Amino acid sequence: MARRAQPISVGLWVGAAAAALILMLTLGTLGAVMHRAGSFSGFGPADWAAIRFTLLQASLSALISVALAIPVARALARRQFPGRGLLITLLGAPFILPVIVAILGLLAVFGRNGLLNIALSWAGIEPVSIYGLQGVLVAHVFFNLPLATRLILQGWLSIPSERFRLAASLNFRADDVNRLLGRPMLRAVVPGALVVIFVICMTSFAVALTLGGGPRSTTVELAIYQAFRFDFDLGHAALLSVVQFGLSALAAVLAAWIAVPGFSGAGLDRPVLRWDARRGWLRALDALWIGLAALFLLLPLGMVVGQGVASLFSLPPQVFGAALRSVLVAVGSACLMLALALPLSVAAVRAGRLFEVIGTLAIAASPLVIGTGLFILLRPVADPVALALPVTALVNAVMSLPFALRALLPALREVEATYGHLADSLGMRGWARLRLLLVPRLRRPIGFSMGLAAALSMGDLGVIALFADPSQATLPLQLYRLMGSYRLDQAAGAALLLLGLSLALFWLFDRGGRVNADA
Repeated sequence: MARRAQPISVGLWVGAAAAALILMLTLGTLGAVMHRAGSFSGFGPADWAAIRFTLLQASLSALISVALAIPVARALARRQFPGRGLLITLLGAPFILPVIVAILGLLAVFGRNGLLNIALSWAGIEPVSIYGLQGVLVAHVFFNLPLATRLILQGWLSIPSERFRLAASLNFRADDVNRLLGRPMLRAVVPGALVVIFVICMTSFAVALTLGGGPRSTTVELAIYQAFRFDFDLGHAALLSVVQFGLSALAAVLAAWIAVPGFSGAGLDRPVLRWDARRGWLRALDALWIGLAALFLLLPLGMVVGQGVASLFSLPPQVFGAALRSVLVAVGSACLMLALALPLSVAAVRAGRLFEVIGTLAIAASPLVIGTGLFILLRPVADPVALALPVTALVNAVMSLPFALRALLPALREVEATYGHLADSLGMRGWARLRLLLVPRLRRPIGFSMGLAAALSMGDLGVIALFADPSQATLPLQLYRLMGSYRLDQAAGAALLLLGLSLALFWLFDRGGRVNADA
């Protein structure tokens, strides 16, 4: 028995070290900011307004995203057509799209001189403004509609085909299928989708910074940035961070209380045939939902490409230097994420969900507070400005960790359930177990996770906006400066460069995980 306990002990020690680092980077940095602040000022009217606006926009963003995703996912679930797989893949692009690039694309469609206002002017209708609450909602729905669609689509695909065969034998109509099969699935899937999107929108920074439109549209995360950047009131920023963390944690607890267990049961994995949706008007309705979703999500991307091609090769040298720094930060962030995610996943599988909970803390934390806490801790021993890029890479790694755990944990549980006892009987532990058993069978989720971390890091406009000097600007920060100086042609070219680099990094890591992968 001692020979079998040893590898578990080693795995727990490494996982515990990673968990301790995550706690230090989330709760520890918040404590450092609060300790450094010394005294705390109370909330003023502007703070309460920011809290109300944050809750309002996050709630509306989650509700609208999920409400629109329900018919889109239902249409994709019951229709087969050429290019369906490619369309589903493209619908996932906004989630890894750099925020600042997506905002440029949305401005090209919904901005003052965008396609929508041009069409409205032709029709003699007053133009609409994308700035303010409506702009924040449009941007958040653009980012989160694909995520909600994928989650709900997965719920539809998890229903065994035998249920639909039985429904067909009972002459169920589409309304009956939706009521008896769709609603129980939505009851299980929707609460989780709502809370994930709510928390993502709670901590949104770049969207509010660029599309907020003024003090009335300030979020808590933007208020934290203003307290750091303009007032250097660490106590005020720390109190706002505690409020944001508490609201996100409350949302997670509420979702866990509302959600119900899985419902579908087992099947024989036969192809799903949908006899309930063969009527012509249902086909037209599904085609309409799929077409509108594709237009809404892909048109801004097409506008970014179209506007940026002409300026791509006339960009100033500073943009290419910033691009190189962004690539280095993104690759470093992906490697740091993996160094944390693997031991945390192993510890979560072997010792319980506490390690998984610790790993997901970052989704409720403020990256601005993490970065500031790190700089406070590092100030006595090093120059904080000189460490802006490494700190940015570390913070980005921590912020992408919850998404990586969602990809790694199910695969790791399957590997341990299938091969774990055999590996224990062979005395395979430590580096040998990782190299010979885990990594070969986790290459696909590892590649996907590293690609996701690299793409998210490439588009980050958070910590680097606080502390970097002009010589250390990353590509998103350089792009934001070009937009601020109204050099829109060069901004379009920089956006296309950022888009291409982000997608290329994601593809390289994801492809590297799938080539010759043992799965």
